[in-house]
Amino acid sequence: MVTSSELDHSAILRESAAAVRHLARICFKTGPPTHTGVELEWTVHDAADPARPVDATRLRAALGRHSPATLDATSPAEPLRHGGTVTLEPGGQLEISTPPRPSVAALIRATEADIAQVTDLLAATGLILGSSGIDPHRRPRPVVENPRYRAMRAAFDRHGPAGRTMMYSTAGLQICLDAGEPDQVADRWAAAHAVGPPLLAAFASAPRHAGRGTGWASARMAAWLAIDPARTRPVWSPSRAEGDPTDAWISYVLAAPLLCLRRHGADWNAPPGVTFADWLDGALPRPPTTDDLDYHVSTLFPPVRPRGYLELRYLDAQPDRGWRLPLAVLTALFADPGTVREAYTIAMPVAHRWSAAARHGLADPALAAAAAALLDLALSAMPRLELPASTHDEIRRGLRQRRAAAERRDQ
Repeated sequence: MVTSSELDHSAILRESAAAVRHLARICFKTGPPTHTGVELEWTVHDAADPARPVDATRLRAALGRHSPATLDATSPAEPLRHGGTVTLEPGGQLEISTPPRPSVAALIRATEADIAQVTDLLAATGLILGSSGIDPHRRPRPVVENPRYRAMRAAFDRHGPAGRTMMYSTAGLQICLDAGEPDQVADRWAAAHAVGPPLLAAFASAPRHAGRGTGWASARMAAWLAIDPARTRPVWSPSRAEGDPTDAWISYVLAAPLLCLRRHGADWNAPPGVTFADWLDGALPRPPTTDDLDYHVSTLFPPVRPRGYLELRYLDAQPDRGWRLPLAVLTALFADPGTVREAYTIAMPVAHRWSAAARHGLADPALAAAAAALLDLALSAMPRLELPASTHDEIRRGLRQRRAAAERRDQ
């Protein structure tokens, strides 16, 4: 529940120029691109019957002192042994968010250890992690409820059932990369978007939902694309490739409707259609604050979101240790300005094809060709990651298998 101090602790925004300045300060934190982070989501299932619902009580018992406050208000929400934090999505999907690490090898070691810890905690109560980007067994149902999630559901319901599917059934893999030096930001921002469709196609893992085939390679991304374009469409597009990333993000934020409006109570529903720009212009009884603006940003879900760093949100959850493959691809592609530019050139012809990537995956010849070329580029750049030999070889084998699949589809 939001407290009075949380509502009051920030500067009042009395004009749009102040909001613009605030967003410009925080959207891209520039500097040498050295850190990488990862956020992994999974659906959670009963080990004996994966179609059986898993409720909040059982998750609370499994996670214990690592339970997030949304699950247990009295929990200390202790980090995992290697620093990852556990959160839960509205449908009970479990997420581990890692601290950024200066090397991919260190990130993989720490993340694998935290996953092993969570796996053991769940196993003690007969639970397992899922292996795809959408729940293949169960229909959408709420597990964690709070004012934010109820307001989200009400807002998304106006657009149809996809919002509930996204909230309660999907699981993604998010890769977090530094924005880079000031003269690198625009290239890294553009490339992060451009490679999205071919890599979504290459790593799509969500064809089945609620016991049936969906007709989509990534039904997870299909749900995201359907819920609310004002908060889920890409900020960058090939038609606006030369625009300033900061200006584009600020325009996106201010034009997006409010998803929820925090109040002292259980009702956080926002007036339909009121944007943050409208709020700045006096559409609501009180003026917004910088804290309100930051919270509004947290309700925007484009495929690439600037959070100081670049949060790449377009990948499906991967089975077992498969998350390391797209992590290696993206960190290799972004390890050097030259590979960033080359990746952008490869992906640019298909950079707009988000829906085709979600529906067809590698069955689309143009996406398959771009994916194969990106995987070739990543494989050539992988030595720069300085991974341990066993990890390097295992990831390399996995990427070659994925590359062969892309090549077969391209023919």
